[in-house]
Amino acid sequence: MKRPKRKTLWIRVILQVFFFLLIAIIAVNHTLDGEIPVFSSVSLHGVCPFGGVVSIYQFVTQGSFVQKIHESSFILMIVVFLLAVLFGPVFCGWVCPLGSIQEWMGKLGKKIFRLRYNHWIPVKVDRWLRYLRYAVLVWVLYATARSAVLVFSDFDPYYALFNFWTGEAAAAGLIILSLTLLLSLFVERPWCKYACPYGALLGLTNLFRIFSIRRKQNSCIQCGICSRDCPMNIPVDKVKTVRNHQCISCLECTSETACPVADTVVFASGRRE
Repeated sequence: MKRPKRKTLWIRVILQVFFFLLIAIIAVNHTLDGEIPVFSSVSLHGVCPFGGVVSIYQFVTQGSFVQKIHESSFILMIVVFLLAVLFGPVFCGWVCPLGSIQEWMGKLGKKIFRLRYNHWIPVKVDRWLRYLRYAVLVWVLYATARSAVLVFSDFDPYYALFNFWTGEAAAAGLIILSLTLLLSLFVERPWCKYACPYGALLGLTNLFRIFSIRRKQNSCIQCGICSRDCPMNIPVDKVKTVRNHQCISCLECTSETACPVADTVVFASGRRE
């Protein structure tokens, strides 16, 4: 069977570029001491919803935030979590700049390795590696609660990505960022799959989200394209409803993009047949 030409979900691409440029402007403006008036009081920590997560313990016990974290992070945390309950981890697949740049690096990897791309790691090894990010999440929450310091900022590739020219990014963060971008040439979204603590937390909403990716068995032709094109290597063609904790709601497997049969792999609520 000849593989059909993929369609591009342009709204997702536009949002990815928009949020990447937005965060880049905020980061540059911070180094310019707020010369752009609209963003004069905004910082990277203030627009990071994971900052709210790591501050929960201190906020509940002491009524304050972890160092460098702002009230805006708490608000964003709530908004992102509500969106995840409705639609899954859309923050990961549509907004996160670090996820986007891994995806863009992956496009180069696809040109180099073609069908071999994103299939280098043995399935059994990959299956266990995917739980590593939950260990990272537990460590970050524990270390932050115990020290009241944003310990993860020294290792965070997201922070390093937008601060590598300022001298503020720690060496560990720069090394992890470099490894992440390099591995993106072989594995799609390696940080998201194996190490991102925020992705681990949001991934849990896939178990009970209201809108999910669903496959209609009566019109499915078992071509397997939905699974081959899934950036997170989820076997979409083997399930009726995707409840995998790694799904990022990118919709790259649906009939809007990859699936060659209209209205077969769809994004719908549980009531839809």
